[in-house]
Amino acid sequence: MGEQTLAPAAGVALLERAIDYALGSLRTVTTAALCRATPCAGWNLQHLLDHMADSLQTLNDAATGRISPPPVAGISRAACRNPALLVRDGATEVLGLWAASLTGNRIVAMAGHHLTSPMVAAVGAIEITVHGWDVARACGEHRPIPTLLAEELLDLAQLFVTGDDRPQRFASRVTVPPHAPAEDRLLAYLGRDPNWPTSP
Repeated sequence: MGEQTLAPAAGVALLERAIDYALGSLRTVTTAALCRATPCAGWNLQHLLDHMADSLQTLNDAATGRISPPPVAGISRAACRNPALLVRDGATEVLGLWAASLTGNRIVAMAGHHLTSPMVAAVGAIEITVHGWDVARACGEHRPIPTLLAEELLDLAQLFVTGDDRPQRFASRVTVPPHAPAEDRLLAYLGRDPNWPTSP
């Protein structure tokens, strides 16, 4: 699947499916779980939720055609007993803004690069979905990524996630059998152990 085949409507539909999956994971978050480890090495659940909130804000910015610089490290967010609620609200806002801005293959300025809006939507869907899985695992829940979604995102991840994205955005690939389920291959490609935290 190339960027030419990812039409604006398809990009928004993919984002919606990713967000629907992630929202289910966010419902499992409790304040007691915020200090738990996650599949993202070095991040506890609080850090992961903060990152998700930043990523959603970036997608909101992208809906207007320009992405703002990332927030300065160390600046705290407004106090919230459960930051998953902030992430949930941000996800809802993303869907509304992207649906309203569905006017074609707009060009979005991002870190000095110029991407089409469907490409940005695809990258957003990849990140939202895999972090939804991270959240569920950190909370001790087993929430498989729907097979069709995992298959589509795996194709897109192989296009958009390159060696330049490692190790800053994604860890090194994890080895899984070639005939493993699409979910396992997607997670492994994005640097996750599909069996986390049960594997040694």
